Amino acid sequence: MSSVLYYLGRFSFRHKWWVLGSWAAVLAVLIGLVVGLNPKFADDFELPGTDAGIAMDQMREKFPALSEQQRKPHTTVVVSAQDGLDKHTEQITALAADLTKLDDVIEPEKIVDPVALAAAEPALASQVLSDDGKIGLITVSQDLDLLDLPLDGKKALLQVLDEHRGDGLDIAATSGIMQARDQGGAAEALGLGVAFVVMIVAFGALIAAFIPLITGIVGVGMTMLLLMVSTEFMTVNQTATGIVLMLGIAVSIDYALFIVSRYRTERGRGGDPADAAGRATGTAGTAVVFAGLTVIVAVVALMVIGIPLITQMGMGAALAVAVAVLASLTLIPALLGAFGRFAFSPRIPWIRHAEADENHDTLGTRFGRMIVAKPIPFIVVGLAILVAAAIPARGMALGLDMTADDEIAAQELVAEGFGEGINGQLFVVVHAGDDGEVAPAADRAVAGIKGLDDVYQPQSVVWMGNGDDPANPNPGADTALIVVTPNSAPSSSQTHDLMESIRALSPQVEAVGAEIHVGGQTAIMSDLSVKLDKALIPYIAVVVGLAFLIMIGVFRSLWVPLIGTLGFVFSVLATFGITTLVFTDGWLGLISNTQPILSFLPIFLVGVVFGLAMDYQVFLVTRMREEFLHGLSAKDAIVAGYRHGSRVVTSAAVIMISVFAAFMLSPETTNKMLGFALAVAVFFDAFIIRMIVVPAVISMLGDKAWGLPRWLDKLVLNFDVEGSSVRNRGVSTTAEEPVELGTSAP
Repeated sequence: MSSVLYYLGRFSFRHKWWVLGSWAAVLAVLIGLVVGLNPKFADDFELPGTDAGIAMDQMREKFPALSEQQRKPHTTVVVSAQDGLDKHTEQITALAADLTKLDDVIEPEKIVDPVALAAAEPALASQVLSDDGKIGLITVSQDLDLLDLPLDGKKALLQVLDEHRGDGLDIAATSGIMQARDQGGAAEALGLGVAFVVMIVAFGALIAAFIPLITGIVGVGMTMLLLMVSTEFMTVNQTATGIVLMLGIAVSIDYALFIVSRYRTERGRGGDPADAAGRATGTAGTAVVFAGLTVIVAVVALMVIGIPLITQMGMGAALAVAVAVLASLTLIPALLGAFGRFAFSPRIPWIRHAEADENHDTLGTRFGRMIVAKPIPFIVVGLAILVAAAIPARGMALGLDMTADDEIAAQELVAEGFGEGINGQLFVVVHAGDDGEVAPAADRAVAGIKGLDDVYQPQSVVWMGNGDDPANPNPGADTALIVVTPNSAPSSSQTHDLMESIRALSPQVEAVGAEIHVGGQTAIMSDLSVKLDKALIPYIAVVVGLAFLIMIGVFRSLWVPLIGTLGFVFSVLATFGITTLVFTDGWLGLISNTQPILSFLPIFLVGVVFGLAMDYQVFLVTRMREEFLHGLSAKDAIVAGYRHGSRVVTSAAVIMISVFAAFMLSPETTNKMLGFALAVAVFFDAFIIRMIVVPAVISMLGDKAWGLPRWLDKLVLNFDVEGSSVRNRGVSTTAEEPVELGTSAP
């Protein structure tokens, strides 16, 4: 493989303008397609094949008008007054009048004072006014698409609320237009800014620092454009794009950093620059290919879970990594060729030369000697830190709370006035078949539900059919919809038990020729947990198994992949512990509203972090093996690996941590938690496991760390990750003075 990549890197360097033009042409075509097609990301959450998924599918099919209505934003404006809302009639009336003036409002006649509405229509009183008359609800419906909510519309609503809030009247809002999100870009900009600073320190030159940055922007831009175009023939959820941005930026810059650093080393050895680019691509590029392949395997394997959103996240992340690898192998050599002798200039005099010097002990070299001299204390201390960090994971609670911070106040008021279950309604669908009457089954279901515990206002539970007469839709209906409001919170065990009790009515409903299913967010969460529990072990087996086989081929060793895999277990458990401390226990006050860990985060984190962990394993340890194969002792090879790789790996880890951590600036809960967890995971795995524990254990194993059993050695292909076949191509066999980069050209 190294020979193929050598010629690819050399070709890209020599035919730089052709390669750069090809990348520009592909970007131009994709931009044209996006502009012409105007594709949209999806924003729904589905669980096909589950009971909740069947219920939601039947709702869409049998109640299309209701489903279409659900695609419109319905904002709940909550008004609250401790002295009673009837004391603020004039103020609330003025508020309602201004709400009707918002853009695209439909049915403005329904935007009224909840006290007046409750008096005029007693049947609706319990739905709009609390029993004590202190909290009321006003619904504002707008003719907009939930998938494309304008941020200006949200700002206009908040301005109206601010104008009428005060004098004892509190006003908040949730759902609907409140779900409009600022597309921002602050997180990406901050991450790229930190990456640029780190690369300046790593290279000591401005242009060299720009090259990985350019690659990262181009790679992520192309990935996002490809995802947008793909929405024309498949569903891609908006939530999936968050991880694509995070992972795409991070790996693009990391891989480019690795290639550019190796190119600098090869240029220092002399010879033609094109050959140096070929050697860099043949050696470091081979490591990048296998590192990227490991990440791709880990994230693509997420599809075994069977949840579309997680599958889309995995496929999007895999696409981002694939584009990053391709850019490293072609775009980086082309950019190096375009900048020529100016690639490592202008030099920044107060930043020390980043190139490894065989005659000078760097901080990494001294640290490496400390590791191999006394490995046991480093192993014990490193693992002890991770074990201590993992302890809070025992209290980890899972959930799917996607509520933004500016909706929390409204939801708390709603729960206070109408019960905790008002935010977690269950949608029960009873279907009798296309030729059957649903009435007998629906009546049985309603009677059964009224007799269950934890149902809010059971006397008001009724069913609505899908008959042809809009005024009386129950006669002739083949499907019924029953909305059940629990007394308990959506994530509570009581609500879960209620949902299962409704599903347990199935034999009674089936006795009259119908079927019953329960949907809604609470039901989806329950089914999601079941699917995740069932998929976790098979997923880990697939990911670890495939990656382990890849690592055997990369390192031609059983011990090194085994040590790396076991180390990953420690780092990911420590990540769960710290994430629980911050997001669930409120440690350090980093978030204003504590919440459970996103239910899909553990399994997703396992996939992504395992792939990234193997990245650093490949980057650092392949150089150690390379030096071992070229004659150094096992311990000296480890020290040499630190000399050549520690600065690059440290820089790459700092960049990745910065990119991930910057996404805590996002208003999206998913992005905040994913960004934090990934940043912590990379910190633990890169700096404790890969930089300390793994080299320490390898040093204890000595020469046997780098061997395979004879029978297995014959079966494993030689991928030549170390680039032995291209190591000296283009380098004169006679002694030469090293080329001083950034000052002259051959």
